[in-house]
Amino acid sequence: MSLTSARDGGLQHIESGGGAPGAPGAGAGRDRRRWVVAAGVFAVLAFLVLSHSLLGQSNGARVGKRTAARAVPVVGAAATVGDLGVYQNGLGTVTPVNTVTVRSRVDGELVSVAYREGQLVRKGDLLAQIDPRPFEVQLHQAEGQLAKDEAALKNARVDLDRYRVLIKDNSISGQQLDTQAATVDQTEAAIKSDRAQVESAKLNLIYSRITAPASGVVGLRLVDPGNIVHATDQNGLLVITQQQPITVIFTIAADHLQSVLQQKKSGHVLPVEAWDRDLKRKLATGTLLAIDNQIDPSTGTVRMRAQFPNQDSALYPNQFVNVRLLVDTLHRTVLIPTAAIQRSPQSTYVYVVKPDSTVEMRTVDVQLTEGDTTSVQRGISSGEVVVVDGADKLQPGTLVALAKPNGARQQNS
Repeated sequence: MSLTSARDGGLQHIESGGGAPGAPGAGAGRDRRRWVVAAGVFAVLAFLVLSHSLLGQSNGARVGKRTAARAVPVVGAAATVGDLGVYQNGLGTVTPVNTVTVRSRVDGELVSVAYREGQLVRKGDLLAQIDPRPFEVQLHQAEGQLAKDEAALKNARVDLDRYRVLIKDNSISGQQLDTQAATVDQTEAAIKSDRAQVESAKLNLIYSRITAPASGVVGLRLVDPGNIVHATDQNGLLVITQQQPITVIFTIAADHLQSVLQQKKSGHVLPVEAWDRDLKRKLATGTLLAIDNQIDPSTGTVRMRAQFPNQDSALYPNQFVNVRLLVDTLHRTVLIPTAAIQRSPQSTYVYVVKPDSTVEMRTVDVQLTEGDTTSVQRGISSGEVVVVDGADKLQPGTLVALAKPNGARQQNS
């Protein structure tokens, strides 16, 4: 009992003395230090894990950027199936169907002009008026002479009838009867001449009124009112050109003549297109009208004439145009942009974009090229995408970033 009490007293003494080693208070301090150390280690580990994760994401982003940077930007277009026309091209000059220089048929003063410069006139419309008074006077004179000779003829016929009665009674000689008969014939001939003079005077009076000999557009006025005009004037009064319809005379190479002749012999109507000088705007559409009967040996070309309705007056006389003559049509053929065609000493090829955004070099057989469109016989199927722009940076297997011709990005599936 005393030992226990002594132990208890010692214990009480130790607790009150501030904690010797091995006492319960020292154990609690060690536990707290362990927790602090464990928490620090955990924080360090967490920091290392987080840093590693962020570093991995950053490296992945940089790798992705480098991968995207390696993709070559190109412009692509899909191959289609359609029809392509076979054209023969040539240079042409717009030529009016009718070009008329209007001249006066009589001499006289030009008293009035009944048209405006550049006006569209119809056949028979009044254009100008020459002073008609001198021709009216000539008509009156011719009519007076005709009336005089008709009266003389009437008197000569009466005398002839009288002489025929008298000759039966031998009251006159036969010579008198024959002379009178000749007088009647002479007077009848004079009347025919007088009637011709009357018609001539009427015709001159008609010619003093100048009308349009054909429909067309009037050019600039060459003679003003008040001038004396003559039938022998070289320049005339005005020029009329018929513009509706209008024709174009053009040439094509003689090597292509047989294909055109075969179509004409088959009874086909060959369409003809007229384009501007840059071949960017179509002006009019017409049909082939005629083929010349000989080849020009100096140029190796043959001339042809095409006719156009020209209702909108898009074609103007003496205008230079590019002509496209449709000779044949390729049906249901594969079409790709001409810009996609690449050429090497060995073959003609295109770059085809595969579904994985890489390109493949594909050899093709070109059948026909018309402007920006090319028909291929082999190597491309409808729907496949070919590279139109940027092919100079490509090799087989190159990764590409495909864009449509308008610049928008295009996703490959």
